Amino acid sequence: MSSRSVSLTSTFLLLAAGGAAACDNDDDYQDAGFYCADANGTVVDEDYCDDNDNNGGSGLGVLPFFIWYSSAYRPGYPVGSVLPAGGNRFAYNDRAARQSFGLPASGKIANGTVKTSVVGKGGAARGSGKSSGG
Repeated sequence: MSSRSVSLTSTFLLLAAGGAAACDNDDDYQDAGFYCADANGTVVDEDYCDDNDNNGGSGLGVLPFFIWYSSAYRPGYPVGSVLPAGGNRFAYNDRAARQSFGLPASGKIANGTVKTSVVGKGGAARGSGKSSGG
């Protein structure tokens, strides 16, 4: 009987460990960096993504602007640089998307803003990738 008890205990421990590992998926909630950028992922002045500034999201009158985000984005990309490939975006004035990431519903978001534990929460985001052709 002793070997049967050890076998059942070992099996239970393996199942419990596997179940805990399946529930603890750190990839679901990673930190993300946020930037104001054009449709190609080129960083622009954050004023272009300020919906309280009445610029219509296109201060140049030609290009729409977006809030780009990714767990790969870190603070420090200057205006004019192209964000690394693999980011996602949403319209600068999409209040629901902003709030789903813990950002203010309106107003300016500083380039390089990092929010913790947000990737995986933002179901409202669109544009699941970008071309890498800078």
